[in-house]
Amino acid sequence: MRYVSIILLSLLCGCTGIPEGVKVIDGFELERYLGTWYEIARLDHSFERGLTDISAEYSLRDDGGVRVLNSGYDAEQGQRKIAEGKAYFIDKPDIGRLKVSFFGPFYGAYNIIALDKTGYRYVMIAGPDRDYLWILARSPELETSIRQELINQAKALGFATEKLIFDQHPKQ
Repeated sequence: MRYVSIILLSLLCGCTGIPEGVKVIDGFELERYLGTWYEIARLDHSFERGLTDISAEYSLRDDGGVRVLNSGYDAEQGQRKIAEGKAYFIDKPDIGRLKVSFFGPFYGAYNIIALDKTGYRYVMIAGPDRDYLWILARSPELETSIRQELINQAKALGFATEKLIFDQHPKQ
């Protein structure tokens, strides 16, 4: 499956670092983070290219880690692509810094750099460098003002926000 193999390739080349000058959030509460998140925007990567209606589901694993189930609709093939991974905290569990793997011992960075700590309604995640950025929300749409605030924050941190791709979700 193209989706999974490209994720694997990116993780083989990736690492679990943090982009220089970017800080992860503290006061993170995993229990509140679990559940479904919808992709609002992302920087382009081959492992998501051509996919829409992208979501991520997080749940607890028996070993104390986090089960990650990413999926997106591939219109060209007329089917949903699914990739299952696992994530573990790199630092303390109240620090928004995890490593995620979709295959074997190879891990990539999952750095939470912005989070609605009041309602856990939106989050912004960076990879190990400024080539990886995602904005997720609990619903398929995010208020324009909040979305713009996150984009402004990402731009100030040096991310190429002019290259963001805004996901399309079917009307519910």
